[in-house]
Amino acid sequence: MNPDREVAEAARDLAVWFRGVSAEINDLSSSVASLLERRLAGKSQVNQAALVGLEDLAREFLMSNSGAVGAGMFLARDSIAEGTRLREWWTRTPDGALHRLDFDLTPGSRRFYDYEKLPFFSVAASTGEQTLWGPYVDYLGFEDYILTISAPFWVQGHFMGVVGCDIRLRDLEPRIMPTLRLVHGHAALINASNRVILGNSGMYLVGARIKSESSHQHRLALDIPHLGLSLIYSTTP
Repeated sequence: MNPDREVAEAARDLAVWFRGVSAEINDLSSSVASLLERRLAGKSQVNQAALVGLEDLAREFLMSNSGAVGAGMFLARDSIAEGTRLREWWTRTPDGALHRLDFDLTPGSRRFYDYEKLPFFSVAASTGEQTLWGPYVDYLGFEDYILTISAPFWVQGHFMGVVGCDIRLRDLEPRIMPTLRLVHGHAALINASNRVILGNSGMYLVGARIKSESSHQHRLALDIPHLGLSLIYSTTP
């Protein structure tokens, strides 16, 4: 196969897969916003009663998306009434069961999960667009390399929080590694921060930063809005 065609086909296949996930996240965002719009009925803050049904949306997402290991939503602190749960995040256990993931959301505590400052929340909130965070090791959940794709949602024109899903790299690998191996030579999927998500050889290790590009190293941006993904590849043997 022509090397240029190999790269183009690999980039296209990767983009198709991630666009599918992106579309599902957008659908979840719309569903969450619509539910809260109905529940709030003009109120400016989310109370506990308004959260009824969000659990079902998170669980349904996981049941229909086998590639995701976690999914749900986090609310902006200034959008909720006192005493209201800040998140509805569900995970899939190894036996396939779904359960709510708990975080320590008490400011000042030793394991405080300050989610509003984490990229999956802060970038989506500041840009108003989908974002991809990772790969990172999720020490509070799976203790494994994770990608989180998230999107903001609004109710009555006000930013209310983000929805998202977690994908483990070990679950992503069998889906995209065959595509990376279509490329003759070294190739890797990298994020917007120039860090390797997955590579087809030991030249590109998970999480490694691509510091510079040589005359033999090339980059092709994937056709996926906002996620900042690229395919990097080498023309050397």
